[in-house]
Amino acid sequence: MPLRKRLSDGESGWCLRANRLGERNGSRAYFAAISRLGDGVFWYSLMAGLIVADGYDGLRASLHLAATGVIALALYKLLKRWTRRPRPFASDQRIHAWVAPLDEFSFPSGHTLHAVAFSLVAMAHYPILAWLLIPFTASVAASRVVLGLHYPSDVLAATAIGSALAGLSLWLVPGVSLW
Repeated sequence: MPLRKRLSDGESGWCLRANRLGERNGSRAYFAAISRLGDGVFWYSLMAGLIVADGYDGLRASLHLAATGVIALALYKLLKRWTRRPRPFASDQRIHAWVAPLDEFSFPSGHTLHAVAFSLVAMAHYPILAWLLIPFTASVAASRVVLGLHYPSDVLAATAIGSALAGLSLWLVPGVSLW
């Protein structure tokens, strides 16, 4: 059996357990709302809010976020086309897609990749936002598995990719650092 198939089969149990949280209407509503905000609404609002609240410095941070986002999007699309991993609900009929996916394939989680990259870059500019961004990003990542759209490894890989992308982005922009 190919390694990819064994990994997917091994993760199906984790996916099924997480997906059962979506059977509760309150839980499903929460994760669906978080996922929807992670489509971009939250990040666009954050960028606009930074500009309004902090003028030129907010614009500078927002442009940094936008540039990181464009690179994240290109990387995400490239990886999706290359890996073509089916989503959990497409591979296991016991797993429900509690919301409609934005595309056909699972790896990596674009929501998680963007949330991690955006959060790290935003916190480098405005460390005070950590109290908001860390729980939101964790909720976005969890939502993808609970909603039946991603395997845990999709989310973990997206976390690593988003972290690396943010690190590179922060390295390239002088005067901005998480440390």
